[in-house]
Amino acid sequence: MSASTTATARHDAADRTAFPPIARILSAPRDRPFVVAQLGQSLDGRIAIESGESRWINAQSALTHVHRVRAAVDAVVVGVGTVAADDPMLNVRHVSGRNPARVVIDPNGRLPQTARCLLGEDGCRRVIVRASDGPLPKGVEELRLQSDGGRLCPNAIVDGLFRLGLRSMLIEGGAHTVSAFLAAGALDRLHVLVAPVILGSGKPGLLLPPIARLADALRPPADVHVLDDGDVLFDCDLRS
Repeated sequence: MSASTTATARHDAADRTAFPPIARILSAPRDRPFVVAQLGQSLDGRIAIESGESRWINAQSALTHVHRVRAAVDAVVVGVGTVAADDPMLNVRHVSGRNPARVVIDPNGRLPQTARCLLGEDGCRRVIVRASDGPLPKGVEELRLQSDGGRLCPNAIVDGLFRLGLRSMLIEGGAHTVSAFLAAGALDRLHVLVAPVILGSGKPGLLLPPIARLADALRPPADVHVLDDGDVLFDCDLRS
């Protein structure tokens, strides 16, 4: 790496750690779990069109932000549906920084053994959270939990990962997983990245139990950041 490249990487790291949403993750107390979730969506709350296509609703700055969060947490967590649909790598590529541990929630043993997130060439920990026996790829850890009707409790997942030494976590997807963690009160922060685009139909970002009155709606305090190419980040505080 050249001197100029090294200086650029250091400047990027300094900018990243000074950005309030990232600084909050890095400075969170270490005696308990800290959990942040993220969603990228359109102005009308859609994360994909009806066919499932979602690349790319958000612009490059939103993608960069997600990678900055990955670099700031101990673990990135996704549901098995996201792995089956998108086969994500879940590492850090768009910024400088370390790769987090990769965690897949797989209650019923659906995880493809060829999933890229299970690859261990970078030396990062890989954890499967599940409720039943099944093949375990070499080097992959298991977090075994009891299921409730084929679902795993979000708070039990957080507590179990914390016991494994994974203190800070990014719940990255998909929408059902993020919704489950939000509904369970398992999140400290929610990052919603809104793109200035209207889809008119498609898959919603959040699906929560219905409320009877507007007074029952979640109204978390939020810091708002306009990103360089027009997307807007809402950094919502769910612990106030």
